[in-house]
Amino acid sequence: MSDVYTTGSWKPFPGQEAAFVEAWIEFANWASGLPGAGTAHLARDFRDPERFVSLMDWENMAGVRGWKDSPEFKERMSRVQKHVDKFAPTELEVVASAGTPR
Repeated sequence: MSDVYTTGSWKPFPGQEAAFVEAWIEFANWASGLPGAGTAHLARDFRDPERFVSLMDWENMAGVRGWKDSPEFKERMSRVQKHVDKFAPTELEVVASAGTPR
């Protein structure tokens, strides 16, 4: 189990949702191939369909720092953000878990 996650709350510009998702997939495919990276997910909020949430697991914070400090990060992220009105990133550390993994 990973104990570190990166997450983001995204609100694409109206009419740019499909372009945002396509750009996010390209970005996430690149990121998931980096050292320490796990699986990336993008979900749409049922209650607020204009809002998307991304989640990616990491082996440790060193992997996250390597990703964000990489020379390509800023340019690749800008390809996603050009479709976005609002974006709020967060880095999370798991402090408790319950249940059986799927």
